Amino acid sequence: MTKKQSLEEVGRSLHRNAIHLLRRLRAEDSAMGIGPAQASALSVIVFGGPLTLNELAEAEQVRPPTMSRVVEALVREGFVRREANKDDRRSVIISPTDKGTKTMHEGRNRREKRLIKLLSKLDANEITCLEKGSIILSRILAADDS
Repeated sequence: MTKKQSLEEVGRSLHRNAIHLLRRLRAEDSAMGIGPAQASALSVIVFGGPLTLNELAEAEQVRPPTMSRVVEALVREGFVRREANKDDRRSVIISPTDKGTKTMHEGRNRREKRLIKLLSKLDANEITCLEKGSIILSRILAADDS
C-alpha cells in the first residue's frame, strides 16, 4: 500500500466516523428545544463571542438572508439580542443572552457526557491512542488556514 492510498483510507475513515460521532452527540441537542440551524448559530455566538450578521452567516456558511431568519427566531426565543454596531451603524451586533449562554453550556455538557459514556467502554491503551489522535487533529486544524 502506498502512502497516498493509506492517507486516502485514513481520511475516509476519519470522515465517516466523525459524521457518525457527531450525529450521535447531536441527538442530545433536542433537549435544547431549538432546531439544528439555530443551535449551530447560537453555539457560534456563545462560544465565539458577539458578531455581526454577516460574520455569523460566513461562519455558518449560509447567506445573510438565511441567517437573518435564524437570528430572528433566536431573538424571539430570548437566546440572543441585537444591538447597534458602534463601529458601523448599518449593521448590528448579535450577542447571547444569559438564557442563550446557559442553554448552550447545558447542551455542551450533555454532548460531552454522552461522549464520555462512549469512551468509558475503551481500555487505557485505546484512550491514550485517542488522546494522541485528538492532539494531532488539533494541531492540523490549527495549521489549516483554508
